[in-house]
Parts: sequence; structure tokens; C-alpha cells
Amino acid sequence: MSPRSTLAVRTLPALPPWLAHTLRAQRGPVPWSAVVRGALAAGPLLLTAVLVGHTSLGVVAAIAAMLAGINDRPGSRRTAVRRLGAPALAGAAGVLVGTYAGDHVGAVVLTLVLTALGLLAGAMSAIGPVASGGGTQLLVAAAIGAGMPLPDSGWARALAFLAGAGWLIVLRLALPTPGAPAGDFRFDGERAAVAAVYEAVASLLDAAGTEHATARRAALTAALDQAQDALAGPRLRRYASSAAERRLHAQYAAALPLAEAATALAWAGEPLGGRAAEGPRRLAAAVRESAATGPLPAPARSAPALRALDDALLQAAHAFDQDGGSDLHTRRRSARDLLRTAFGTGGREYGLRVALCFGASAAIAQALHHSHWYGQHTHWYWLPATAVFLVKPDLGPLVSRVLCRAAGTVLGALLFAGFAAVLPHPQGLVALVAVCGALIPVSTRHFAAQTAVVTLLVLSLVMVVGEPQASVGRIGETLLACALVLIVGHLPMPGERGGHVRARLASAAVAAHAYLEHVLDGKDGPDGSGDRAARWTLRRDAYRALSEARAAIALSAAELPALARHTEGTDEVAALLERLVDTITAAAVHLDDTGRLDRRHSDRLTELLGELAAHRERVGLPPGVTGLAVAV
Repeated sequence: MSPRSTLAVRTLPALPPWLAHTLRAQRGPVPWSAVVRGALAAGPLLLTAVLVGHTSLGVVAAIAAMLAGINDRPGSRRTAVRRLGAPALAGAAGVLVGTYAGDHVGAVVLTLVLTALGLLAGAMSAIGPVASGGGTQLLVAAAIGAGMPLPDSGWARALAFLAGAGWLIVLRLALPTPGAPAGDFRFDGERAAVAAVYEAVASLLDAAGTEHATARRAALTAALDQAQDALAGPRLRRYASSAAERRLHAQYAAALPLAEAATALAWAGEPLGGRAAEGPRRLAAAVRESAATGPLPAPARSAPALRALDDALLQAAHAFDQDGGSDLHTRRRSARDLLRTAFGTGGREYGLRVALCFGASAAIAQALHHSHWYGQHTHWYWLPATAVFLVKPDLGPLVSRVLCRAAGTVLGALLFAGFAAVLPHPQGLVALVAVCGALIPVSTRHFAAQTAVVTLLVLSLVMVVGEPQASVGRIGETLLACALVLIVGHLPMPGERGGHVRARLASAAVAAHAYLEHVLDGKDGPDGSGDRAARWTLRRDAYRALSEARAAIALSAAELPALARHTEGTDEVAALLERLVDTITAAAVHLDDTGRLDRRHSDRLTELLGELAAHRERVGLPPGVTGLAVAV
């Protein structure tokens, strides 16, 4: 390449964030186990229903399996039960409510009922990813139940919906996972998640004193979050019920003091030798292979954080040889906490926007339906169901969702028109449903691809129950939903815009405050006899809240400028809170070793709290989060 062409490449303008996000796709190996589950879910369910003469119920079960397949992401079986099961229960409730409302009330009352459901589901979605998935399925299933012309009762449809999602859960629990150790069938994702924590600790130690330390600390936080979720899923008993599971819990808990010491060393900013990271890497291999640790190289004990690292390695070696379970250091949120999140600033803003989109789309669809704009096709439920996916921020920034949805629907509808012309009915359509089910786990890497596959699957199901080919109508309603959501997304709402981001930041600030308060109260003590388990729980809460705030900020920054400007400056506050929590962690390690704060830690804490106080009004932080500046 010539110097001139090299200069041209370097001076190409960067894509705007909203367009860059639209073109970005996830990468990684093909999840073959999820592909097999998808192939065995919707297609076989539909085939069985056709053979026994209950095609309409098979369509409902296939829709439920499709929605569950969208949520079937990598992770442990235990995590999958909650991630797939909770939204399925919400979807079954939506089918039930939608069916009876559609059968017994008029268009106006039905629209009001769907709007109220949108308000509830939107507020509920602010709680977390599983609740958000539940809100999505509640609304989609309610629209389908109210508008899909099926002969079955509401209870029959709801049971079919549960059966479809339940079948995928059974497949998730029963089918073996590639690469799982022999004789260790249950631990498909848990063991890998715990091993990843030790690898992340080693990577952070390698990066100490370099410009990569901040990114490696964020990666450690993500690894801890994933391992905590993988081990904390639902079980029949409250505590680990087998020796292997108890040992895995203990291995996760043993990583927490290692992560704390590694964070303190990275905060100090001094490079470490490779010997410091060798111990955590050997522990990672021991977890992955379910083997003994063997001898661990000890780091030099020349500083408090290095002494803490050495002590943590010794404790980990002891924990790896024991069968005793250990606390996962997870703080359970009470019902009051969940309600406060749902009806707080972020939940109210999101709930109003979802309610307005869902209600307006249902009203428009009802008006078009009763004016016979659809002709003989009674697919009015497509419009509100499409609006649900478009209004969900989980799937990316607003304009990115709209562009991907439009492109994916056009591609999927055109492909289906070609398939419908050559495939035999219904056998060919059932086979197409099975193929689409297998493609869903791969297509989730990009929203446009996922939309194309889902469009193929849905249009196939519509034809299986006897409806004519409806590709043109599907394209038209999707474009109408895109225009509606774009308009509603830019409308002013009561309260301040960016409420979801500010709510996440406020939660992170409150968690950091609680962590700092615990450390400054001196509850741990230099002899290690204090409540360090509580400290590790508070530290996990603080870093998890920061991770969630960072994700919300990154999503908001990729919106169009008219929306992104409402959260300008929040990334600076998140970075400030991260530095504060890192400093608290370093101070806690130093307190364990010496029993007192040194000048460097106290000055840095005072400085960061002062900076945080300056930003409090700008982003709406609670007034109490900066109140410990004097105590420091």
C-alpha cells in the first residue's frame, strides 16, 4: 500500500455511533448445542400437533419455543431454567389475558387493556434482563392471544405456550453439552465460569502498571458476574446438594480475596513479575479439569497487597482440597427493592414509553382491521407485537433496532415468498420451521439476521393454520411499526430524559457508598476476624451496579444525537465511581495488613468524593453518597 493510500485510510471519517452499532455483529464459535435444541423444539412440536389434529395449539407451542430459543444463550443449565422459565410464565399469562380480552371486549376496551399491560411490562423490564424478557413475552403473547384467529380456549392456548417453552427447557437440561467433563454432566457452564474468574485475575495481575489495567479489571468484574449468576440459579434446595457442587462454590468464594488483592495491586500502578499471575492460572486449570492444584508459586510479600495475594492463594489451595460449600456473597433483593426499581425514575420512563408504543400500535391496528384495510387477513396483532421488540432497549439503540428490523423483515418476507411457492404444504412448512428454529441461536448475533429468521418462522406458522401467504402485509406492518416507534421514541415524556441511565448510576453510587461505609467502620480488622464476607458482598454489589450502569450508558451513547445528549457526562461519573470503588478496595486491603489508612489512600478517597459531589446535581445522584468525605 502506498503512503498516499495509507494516509487516506487513516483519515476516513469514523462512523457515527448509531450507524456503527447497526453494522456491528457479535462473533464467536457456533453454539452447536443450542442449534440442536432449536432444531428439536419448534419444528417437532408443530409436526406432532399436525399429526394428532391440533395444529392451532402446535402453532402456539412453536411460537413459545421460538421466543424461548431467542433467550437460549450460553451459560449454565441452572441459569437457563430461570432465563427461559420466568419469561415463559409471563408469556402464558399474556396469552390468557389477551385471549379473553379479545373474545369478550370491544376494540376500545381491548386497546386500554393492552396499554395497561404495556405500562406494567415496561416498568417490570427495568428490574433486570430476566424481567425484561418476561415483559417482552407478556406483551407479544397478549397481542397474539387477542388477535390470532384460533379456535382454542384461553386456557388451552396458555397451556400450549407453557408446553412449548417447557419442551425447550427439558432439552436444555437433558441434552449433553459438548466439552463437558466425563462424569460431570451437570456442570456445563458453571465450571467454565469459575475458571474464567481465575484467568481474569491472572490477566489483571499481568496488566498491573500498564494502560490495560482498567480494561482487565472490567473484564474481571464481568467474569465474577457471570460466575455468580451461573452458581446462584434455582435449585431444589437452598444450599449446594452435592460434594462436587459445594467444592465449586468454595472455589468461587476463594477467588474473591484474590480478585480483591489483584485490584489493589492494579490500583497501585506498579508492574509485577510473571510469577504473581502463575498461581491464579494454575487454579484456573484445576477448576477446569476438576483436578488438584499442585504446588502454587508464592509472590514476594513486600507490600500489603502482595501479602494479601499470597494469603489468598494459600486459602484458595486449602479451599480446593475441601468439600465444604461456601456463600456466593450475593445480596438478595427484597420485593420492596424490586418494586422501587420498577416504579422508580427509570421504570416509570420506560413503562410510559412502552405503554404508549404498545397502546398506540394496538389502536392503529384495530382501526385498520375494522376498516377492512386487511381484506381477508386478520393479522392486526402483528403491529403491536412488532412494536414490542422495537421499543425494547435490550436489543440496541432505537435507530439501530428500527433499521435492523426493517431490513430483516424485508429479507425474511422475500425469502418466504420464494419458499412458499415451491414447498409442499404443510410438510415443507414444518421443515422450514425446524430449520428456522435451528438458525435462531446463530442469528441472535445480529438483530437484522434474527428478524429475518423469525419472519420466516412466523409466516410459516401462519400458513400452516390455513392463512394465505402474507409477506407483503408483514413488510407493511413492520414499516408502520418502525415509523411509530421512532416517533414515540423522540417524544418528550414526564420527568427528565435518560432516567434509566441516571437510575443505574444512582444505584452504583449507593452501592459504592455502602461499601465505603463498611470499610471505614473498621468492621474487618487486621487480624481477619471481622466480617470480610459482608465486605466481599458489598464489593460485588458495587462492581455489578457499575457494570450495569456502564452498559446503559454505552447503549444511550449510541442513540441519535437528539437522544444521546440527554445522558452526556454520565460516562465521566461512571469512570469516577469506578476509580472510587477501586480505591476503596485498595484501602480495604491496606487496612487488613496495617489496621489504618495511609495518607495516599485517604487523600485519594477525599479527592474522589469531592469530585463526585461536584457531579451530584448534574446526574441526579442521591445526596448521601458523598457524605463520608469528612470521615475519610
